[in-house]
Amino acid sequence: MPSLSAWPVAFGAVLGLVSLGAPIGAAAAPVTLAAALERAQAQSPLITSAQAALAAAQGRARQAGFAPNPEASLQSENIAGSGPYDGFSSAETTFSIGQRLELGGKRRTRAAAAQAEVEAAVVRVAIARADLTQEVKAQYAQALQADARVALAQEAAERAHDLAGVAATLVEAGREPPLRALRARTASDEAEAAVLAAQAQAAAARRALTSLWADPDPQIELVEPLGTPALPAVIDPTASLDVRLAQAERASAEAAIDRERAAGKPDLTVQAGVRRFEQTGDQALIVGFTAPIPIRDRNQGNVAAARADANAAEARERLALARSVRAVRDAQASLKAAEARLEVLSSRTVPQAQQAVDLARQGFQAGKFSLLDVLDAQAALSASRNDLIAARLERATALAALERAAAQ
Repeated sequence: MPSLSAWPVAFGAVLGLVSLGAPIGAAAAPVTLAAALERAQAQSPLITSAQAALAAAQGRARQAGFAPNPEASLQSENIAGSGPYDGFSSAETTFSIGQRLELGGKRRTRAAAAQAEVEAAVVRVAIARADLTQEVKAQYAQALQADARVALAQEAAERAHDLAGVAATLVEAGREPPLRALRARTASDEAEAAVLAAQAQAAAARRALTSLWADPDPQIELVEPLGTPALPAVIDPTASLDVRLAQAERASAEAAIDRERAAGKPDLTVQAGVRRFEQTGDQALIVGFTAPIPIRDRNQGNVAAARADANAAEARERLALARSVRAVRDAQASLKAAEARLEVLSSRTVPQAQQAVDLARQGFQAGKFSLLDVLDAQAALSASRNDLIAARLERATALAALERAAAQ
């Protein structure tokens, strides 16, 4: 039967399982970063929405290539009147076919504008995939580091529990005042509470990750990635996805100017048909054409609006280029700083803090150091290891941001 002092840790572990939402003894499925990316790309509503928008643009492009349909007309004149026009004996029935001829390059410019919208939609799909990839990598790293914080909190709780036991023994032997034992038990309770908080944050990080592929079940096991992805030696910000989208939107706006200009040109409708004279039984051909007279509406307003849209698209292209350059430079600087910090923490700070804890605990057990010295050393070790976890997360986030900025 475990001692009473061991119950808090066991109770904290049980609460941790409950906070994670996992049944005791349940095995979580291992999901690598590559598998998480594959799930997200296949199931994310963000990708589905972008692909649907692309399909809609492709449908509009197909529709823009069709010519106007011909029109059939049937007219009967001189019927149901008075005198010789009573009934249908004097009727003149005309059947004709009319075809509207689009002049001024309407069909060509309309199809070109629609195709420009398709090309912009294609880039938007690529951007959606790149954004989702960055988000998955960032959330995966967040979940991994949350697990690391749970492990760190559990180790700190175990050390605090052991230290509380040693302090109680020294108090019973008269080598420490009772206040030291109370301080040690308080530190142990705080460490157990920190375990529960870390487990809750880990569960939230898993939910944030699995929500990227619309899966409400966060019961997955994360796998630490091996190595780091290779980045191109030279990154060209002018070829980034954001710049390409701005260029595609500018091309679409310029194509819209040509479309609106062509829409202002009048069309010609040609008609041909047959007229039958019921009174004599004779027939005759008819031909004709109609065209609007462009003295008021020449689509001037839509042309001016299209020019303004093109000017705005050109300005957005310049802004996108500036932002792309800044995003690449900022991500490179953040990655360099995170790697330098990670190197210092992993090679010097954390090992030194661990050595200080070991020496303090040995000295405390030998009566050379006080409990406060041990608590201070353990707090410094926990802080340095937390800094190491944060540096790893910063490096992963900066790497994902750089990959996104360099995506082409």
